[in-house]
Amino acid sequence: MAAALQHRILTLGTDGVTLHLVTAGPADAPLVILLHGFPEYWGTWRRHVDTLVDAGWRIAIPDQRGYGESSKPEAVTCYALDTLADDVMGIARHMGASRFSLVGHDWGGMVAWHLAAREPEVIERLAILNAPHPASFLPFTLTHPWQMLRSTYVGFFQLPWIPEALLRARDFALLETALTRSARPGTFSDVELAGYRTAWSAPGALRAMLNWYRAMPLAQPLATPVQAPVRIVWGDADNALEPGLADAALRYCLDGHVVRLPRASHWLHHEEPDQVSALLADFLREGKSATTK
Repeated sequence: MAAALQHRILTLGTDGVTLHLVTAGPADAPLVILLHGFPEYWGTWRRHVDTLVDAGWRIAIPDQRGYGESSKPEAVTCYALDTLADDVMGIARHMGASRFSLVGHDWGGMVAWHLAAREPEVIERLAILNAPHPASFLPFTLTHPWQMLRSTYVGFFQLPWIPEALLRARDFALLETALTRSARPGTFSDVELAGYRTAWSAPGALRAMLNWYRAMPLAQPLATPVQAPVRIVWGDADNALEPGLADAALRYCLDGHVVRLPRASHWLHHEEPDQVSALLADFLREGKSATTK
């Protein structure tokens, strides 16, 4: 990366959670916040920093709560969707942004969907990478048996301590396999995988990461249409999420469209970093141009 990265620790909310935040770009540039998913950390966006900064953006990338160097509270209730969205709002306030754009992948996309529906006045543009809309996921799954089969791991993650034990075994072999076997060969380097293992080995990390799933019954998905323009970038070779989930999410957008990458998997931002970066930069640039006219 050519862009200089700044690392800081923020204390947010009434529960005293701290978030590790990585920022880059000019302080007076418009803000875009990038949200990672399971089982990643802020480093998932490394390949996209330079393109977005060169396009004129200030970026903020957190380790979301439960991940990386951020706090890992024990209670499942600490991972309710509204609480996760509140963390993003806290980041925006810290960055001095009354309006900002959002990019989210996987669980980060779920948080982004929810926040865009809940706080329409603050979201300029929304980009989603392989993340279903929270209000469409269950109805779609119940009517698509193949998606139901693909989602059985979500039920397994509801069990106490057993998932943690299995994921921790043999130096996180199952988690590593979940990444490498669901992506194109060679997508994750040994150096990147070592970074993941470091993040997973932090005290309380596995429990906290799984608590995102265990908090799903606490969620109250919002069916309010997203007012901000939305670009959904979808890797159609995703082995966990069916392509139809992208179309189902469009029903909750006033101004949305899907860009499909037929050969890309769930890890499209790792497999096709240049194309995904360009798609994000072009989409965000449209919003910047509109505000200057």
